[in-house]
Amino acid sequence: MQFSLKRAAWSRVWLVALAGYAVQNALFPSVAMATHEADHRFTVEGYVCGADGKGVADIEVLVKDTKISYGQVVKTNGDGYYKAAFHLHNDNLGDPLLVEAKGEQQNHKIQFDPKDLEAERKLKVNFGTGCDTSAPPAWLWWGVGAVAAAAGGVVAMKVVRSQRKHERANGKSQGKRKT
Repeated sequence: MQFSLKRAAWSRVWLVALAGYAVQNALFPSVAMATHEADHRFTVEGYVCGADGKGVADIEVLVKDTKISYGQVVKTNGDGYYKAAFHLHNDNLGDPLLVEAKGEQQNHKIQFDPKDLEAERKLKVNFGTGCDTSAPPAWLWWGVGAVAAAAGGVVAMKVVRSQRKHERANGKSQGKRKT
């Protein structure tokens, strides 16, 4: 019995640690996950929304630096969010940028402060009307829910263990009183 309780306790510890690690990486991604250093990375991100203002999943978005003829196609996630990262240099400042989704094109220029080598260089481009981008992303809710469920499981196990211990103590003391 002692061995199985210890194993169950370690299982809960690992579950909580794993959930915490997942939430930490989701909320605070490490710099090591970046594809380029900040002074060489330019990110284009945004939402593609339908007429109802909700994000549309699995929409292809073309993001292209038309001066150097480099581009990429990315797909929106379940919330309609997309993100494309480019390896650009300071001499790409002012290059024309084409962003296209659902047949709609938007023309922008690559803008950033070439002297700032640490700030994230990015541009937000949304498509559709009424994109509600103020709500937290779905992965955040799932992460918070997983941590809450793990914490609830630990508390429930503590309560059950305390009740069993109390019942055993009451059973022993009642037995002594009867004799």
